[in-house]
Amino acid sequence: MRHGKKFNHLGRTASHRDAMLSNMATSLIMHKRITTTLAKAKALKKFVEPLLTKAKEDTTNARRVVFSHLQNKYAITELFQVISPKIADRPGGYTRIIKTGFRQNDQAAMCFIELVDFDENMAKTTKKATRTRRSRKSNAPAAEAPVAAETATEAPAEQAAE
Repeated sequence: MRHGKKFNHLGRTASHRDAMLSNMATSLIMHKRITTTLAKAKALKKFVEPLLTKAKEDTTNARRVVFSHLQNKYAITELFQVISPKIADRPGGYTRIIKTGFRQNDQAAMCFIELVDFDENMAKTTKKATRTRRSRKSNAPAAEAPVAAETATEAPAEQAAE
């Protein structure tokens, strides 16, 4: 019986599914973004996020645990030397899935999955969101107004001193 075993089998045997997710996780770590179907991306997210959490601590045991899932020493090196320092302060949510439409031949829902801290385009858009709509002209006189008030109060004091 399969009570309580609810995850997407992706139409593959267990060994094929494990190998596919391992290869996809390696590609994601090496390239920082991959394009795939939505179902595979959701399965990959559940597979790779615990590995990224484990990679935050650079210990021998953590490297062995991650290597047992990925089986690629170049991906392990990239993960622990490049990715791990960038995600050190993030409490979770290391990947982002963005839907891109449907594949032409079989209408499968396509998307790309990427590491959040490595997308320059999203980082630029967040900076634009912090800008206000006010023009610079309205901000400049407001900043100079206190200076003008100080000089106005000093001028009568100088005249009184004479």
